Amino acid sequence: MRINLLLLFTNLLLVSQGTSADILKDANRLLKMTGTDSRFELVSTDQTKKIIRTYSSIVNMSEAVALPKNIKDSIANCYAEIYSWENFSDGIAKILVENLSPKEMNLLIDFYSNLGLPPREIDTFKSIIKKAERIEQISFEYIYENSGSCVRHDARLINNFVANLK
Repeated sequence: MRINLLLLFTNLLLVSQGTSADILKDANRLLKMTGTDSRFELVSTDQTKKIIRTYSSIVNMSEAVALPKNIKDSIANCYAEIYSWENFSDGIAKILVENLSPKEMNLLIDFYSNLGLPPREIDTFKSIIKKAERIEQISFEYIYENSGSCVRHDARLINNFVANLK
């Protein structure tokens, strides 16, 4: 009897681990299907350009010189490394797993695969939409809490450049 219970428990544990891995795989698939990775990289690149433009304006206004391309490139490389989608994708996938049921995940995968939405699942889809804002907020917090910074790097580069002007 004791061995049967142990075997049953072991089988349940293995099945639940397989299910968790499958759900995480589905979450990563959903992120890929929705283009979240490319949109994230696009926003990150746009923000980096704005930061570099701001730095360039400050240097130009205070020193009447342009920020050299090698410094701009170094700043851009820092942000590309720090805000690479790969740094956040696993955490965002886990957030999806924690906030969406397997049924909801599969419904979204079908929806983004252009398989449509069965009428009987409209209420489920509406509940997913209600969860979306919360998932987005949790994701923003995750990114913020798990982000590095390029500010010191940027300041050092710019300060060294300006100091060498004199």
